[in-house]
Formats: sequence, structure tokens, C-alpha cells
Amino acid sequence: MTKEDYYSILGVSRDVDKAALKAAYRKLAMQYHPDRNPDDKQAEQRFKDVNEAYEVLKDGQKRAAYDQFGHAGVDPNNSGGRSGGFEFSGGFSDIFDEMFGDVFSGGRRRAGPKRGADLRHDMEISLSEAFSGKTTTLRLGTLVSCETCHGSGGKDGAQPVTCTTCRGQGKVRAQQGFFTIERTCHRCGGRGQMIQDPCPKCDGSGRVRHNKELKVTIPAGIEDGARIRLAHEGEAGDYGAPSGDLYIFISVRPHRIFQRDGANIYCRVPIPMVTAALGGSIEVPTIDGGRARVTVPVGTQVGQQFRLKNKGMSVLKSSVRGDMFIEALVETPTNLSKKQKEILRMFDSEGSQKSNSPESEGFFAKVKDLWEDLKD
Repeated sequence: MTKEDYYSILGVSRDVDKAALKAAYRKLAMQYHPDRNPDDKQAEQRFKDVNEAYEVLKDGQKRAAYDQFGHAGVDPNNSGGRSGGFEFSGGFSDIFDEMFGDVFSGGRRRAGPKRGADLRHDMEISLSEAFSGKTTTLRLGTLVSCETCHGSGGKDGAQPVTCTTCRGQGKVRAQQGFFTIERTCHRCGGRGQMIQDPCPKCDGSGRVRHNKELKVTIPAGIEDGARIRLAHEGEAGDYGAPSGDLYIFISVRPHRIFQRDGANIYCRVPIPMVTAALGGSIEVPTIDGGRARVTVPVGTQVGQQFRLKNKGMSVLKSSVRGDMFIEALVETPTNLSKKQKEILRMFDSEGSQKSNSPESEGFFAKVKDLWEDLKD
């Protein structure tokens, strides 16, 4: 049977460079890896073919011989090379570790207890709490170190012994067709040690599930999406290994009145038409729970802003505060009485449209010019 071309196996052209060759190999090796395709003989064979092709083409001398003489140029029976099975070594071993790590158990996992898993907790707070900060109690169910055996997993302080299967290495070698593959030891889970006389409370795991309470301080000025890390408050590690960390993700609820932009606060405040026209003052709430008086100048327009210095949000890890901006919403009166309507008509007839409403006069003047231009 004719042997398939190595370049075709890897799906590359004959002038492929080393980087593209490696990328193509990595993709196919992951696709056909035996751990991803258990009991699939075709995938196992394809995996062998891919590795055989790459072992030749990655080597400059072998590739040159293959390009000139084909498969005969790299046949070990013709060149006196070693035949038979081989182990992952050299470039393949490096790529294998890079691709798979511990995911497929074939990675080079160091024996010993594992660090505990990190945990995540989502916490929602109000804008006022984000301004002032808060201290709260968090109740969390997690794995903690067993108090009976102090995390060792052994009864009455019994110490672990070396695993007889992997002899303390945490990994074993298995022949899989053409290859010798390293796998994490199934008996000790890669730790290299075993508990012969397990603790009755934790069954030798060194950890038990427990509901614990933590005091969490939310700093003043914290923003939506911020993350707080509590070191060593995650799950306990295996057999006395360090605990993981707890990450608290903060979300800030929208406020009914205030909008936040960094350290500044924005507030849209309705202002009576008479106050906007004649001037006056209004009282507005502030984020700290107080009140502030704002002077409204004569002729205030919709959208005009007033700045209140140091009335905004707290700044994280600082004593300063942002500013508060008041946006005027001039309110048109409704439900007018007959007399109020007459007064407004009198105001309209006695006043000059140009002097009382300069923006309206300017806008309609531009519209008139536009219409004149269209006629031309």
C-alpha cells in the first residue's frame, strides 16, 4: 500500500515554513489525541501518522532527505536508524506540555498536594453604599481543612506513605499502540503519596465541607465591576496545601435619581418655568444623604448645568470627592386656570418675541433662510 505524503498528512504545502508547520501539527495533534478520542482506532492511527510526519519535517536534514527521496530517504531500515516504538521526546514533548498540560493527564504534572480552588462570589450594593463603603458578613459554603486530622487526611496524625503504583512520581507510563504515554497516577491522583489509615471525619481527603462566615469590607468609592480578592479564603488545598483565594465581584445598582460617571454625580432636576425665567433657588438632594441649595440665574434654559464642587462620589483610597452636576429641566406649566392663561397671553402680546425667546427667533430665522434658498 502506498504511504501517504507527509505534507498531505499535515495539510501544508511543500514550501511551508517552520512556524506554519508547527501550527498545523499542533492543531491536528490536539484533534486526534487518544484522550480526546477513546477507543477510536482511526483517530489513534491518524495521531500516529501526524506525529510521524512532523518528526521528519521538523528536522532540516530529514526533511531534505524526504524531499529528495520520499519515504525511502527517511526509512530507518534503509539508514540504519532505530525502529519500533518510541517515547515522546525533544520537540514533541515540549509541544505536548504546551498544548495539553494537565488537561489530558498526559502532561508533566508535579506530584504533591494541590492548591485549593479559587472561589467567586457576586455581590450587589447600592450607589449610596458605593459612596460610603460598608462592612458586611458573607456566609459561604466551601471546603475547609479538616480540624480532626489538621488537613493531613490520616487518622490520629498518621502520615501518608509513598504510592506503590507510581512509586512517588505521581505519574505512570502506559504503552498505547506505537507510543509510550505518561499519565497521572490513577491511584494517588498525581500526589505520589497515599493515606493508608484515613481520618474518619474527612475519609482521608483532609477537607470537609463547612459553612463559614467572613467579614468583608467594601471600600468607599468602589466602582461597578470591581473585584475584591481575599487571599486564602477559597477552598482548602489537598492534604495541607495552601487554600485558594476568594474573589468578590461588585455590581452597583442603578439609582433612581443620580447617575454616576467615575467620581462625578449627575442629577436632572425639574425647575418651574417662573423660577427659570425670573431666577431663584432650589434645594437638591446629595449622595451623602444631605441637601444642597442651588442658585438658579435669570433666564435659565433647558439642559443648563450647575456644578457643585466636592458633592460627588468618594474616590477610592483617597479623601477627595468628585463633583455633582445639576441639569436643569425647565417645566412647562399644565392645568392652567383661565386667569393664568390670560396672563400668559398678555405677556406674549406685550413682549418682543426676539428679546424674550432669542433661541426660537434664531432657529426660525435659519429656517426662513433655508426656505428662501430652496425657492432659488
